[in-house]
Amino acid sequence: MIRPIETQIQVANPDVLVFVLDGSLRNVPMGVLHDGEQYLIEKHAIALTPGLQLLEPQPLATQQLQALVAGLSEARDDFGDLPNVEREVTAIQTQVSGAVLLNEDFSKENFAALLTDSSFPIVHLATHGQFSSDPEQTFILAWDERIRSTELGSLLQQGELRRDAAVELLVLSACETATGDERAALGLAGVAVRSGARSTLATLWLVDDQGTSVLMEDLYHELKDTSQTKAEVLRQAQLQLLQNEEYNHPYFWAPFILIGYWL
Repeated sequence: MIRPIETQIQVANPDVLVFVLDGSLRNVPMGVLHDGEQYLIEKHAIALTPGLQLLEPQPLATQQLQALVAGLSEARDDFGDLPNVEREVTAIQTQVSGAVLLNEDFSKENFAALLTDSSFPIVHLATHGQFSSDPEQTFILAWDERIRSTELGSLLQQGELRRDAAVELLVLSACETATGDERAALGLAGVAVRSGARSTLATLWLVDDQGTSVLMEDLYHELKDTSQTKAEVLRQAQLQLLQNEEYNHPYFWAPFILIGYWL
């Protein structure tokens, strides 16, 4: 895919490679492409976009870094526990200010109220979820019930209308795509982008709980460097895992993808 245009890429020296993918390629993380010596993520920051229409961004560098963080560490609704979510949430709190909803506090009602009435450039969801091309099978898991993609989209739109400010980065740190569904990868993330979230960080497969908490801690540390794009911030966090002997297999770092605006 890359070798035929590698010379042009080198001449252009881009900050970010942006892919518009179709079919089964949507379920392949572009960062894992390998030239025999290096992964593509070692050379370039990478982002995906559902189409060529772009939204007007407000880069995080121009805003105070505040996050609405919601997570489930305990088993709910036939999904297992995520013991490292508490570590992930604590690590984020040390890097950025904002509000936290953990376990029982992460009810659908509480989440909706904070998302629509308060202004948070970053919304971070550390919970189970699933992407699918079927809206009924696309959801994130709150303590008391599932929040379907259509509901999440509505909440994002309502919040933007009330606050006159969009969510700049939506992070979905423990979700996975529906097996065998070639359009699944853009399911929930695509809904979020179309509903007003400028960028969405999502995963292509079920991720390792401990490895994810390490990556997210690095991610928020990198976000404090306001000279970096969101795509470069993710790249640096992935490279930290790649350079860690415990997490250097692509299983741990490759599934994290940035969809939408990459600045």
